Amino acid sequence: MSVVSDNPAGHNQVMKTAFNYIPGEYLALKINYCKSRLEKLPKLRVTDIVISGKIRKCIISGHHRYFLDSPRGKELYDIFIIRENLERELAVYEAVWHSSFAFEPPADLRPHNVIRSLTVEGNKQVVLNKEYFDSLQNDANDNYKKYSNYYFDGIYYRSSNERDIAIYYTDMGIPFKYEPKVWIAGVPKPINPDFVLYIKELDTCKFHEHLGIKSSADYLRDTRIKYSNYTGAGLIPGTDILFTYDTDDMPFDIRCLAAKLNSAVYSTMLCK
Repeated sequence: MSVVSDNPAGHNQVMKTAFNYIPGEYLALKINYCKSRLEKLPKLRVTDIVISGKIRKCIISGHHRYFLDSPRGKELYDIFIIRENLERELAVYEAVWHSSFAFEPPADLRPHNVIRSLTVEGNKQVVLNKEYFDSLQNDANDNYKKYSNYYFDGIYYRSSNERDIAIYYTDMGIPFKYEPKVWIAGVPKPINPDFVLYIKELDTCKFHEHLGIKSSADYLRDTRIKYSNYTGAGLIPGTDILFTYDTDDMPFDIRCLAAKLNSAVYSTMLCK
């Protein structure tokens, strides 16, 4: 669920997580994204009017007034809700920004569509945009056991770390699919990346593999295979695909994910 549209009640949790973990560049991008969306939306106002002794709600756009139960009124009310949610989200992120920085968010960290592609069977190129993200089935991997004590928001995760990652992405307002079925070039059957994220500010997707492996040999083998598969399909580690780990020598820390995500988003903004 997202910060504004799916979970308005989670506003305080977003603020808490953002204060603790959201890096500056990604925060600036989110602020500029909200501002750019708001600039394109009309300013609307909902009010009550009395007609024949009855109160009716209407929405005002410029010099025009529409009842909320009219087709145009319903259309404008949807826009009104989007605008309210964006304003709420912007207020949260600006509060976080101004608590840490004395200057305004850099304007060059602006939202724009980035074309990143994945090579699938037949060497076909698939653009990693919202259409691709929406085509993926959530929680599609039934090859391995899941545990009832790692539950969050309708999904049973395979570890506490994966559940914490899902909570982090939810609090950050980042849509994701957990273990979707993905076809990539050079692999004879679909793979199930732990997470596929949709970065709405750039209209692009990120893959995230979390390797919770304690054995050094298993860790090296699995990392090598996954690196090879993803890079062979045209994904750039650190930009298109994130790797996080939980090993004996390097326990998983959500702050590490925040840093990696920020780096991936920032490097994507520099892509042509």
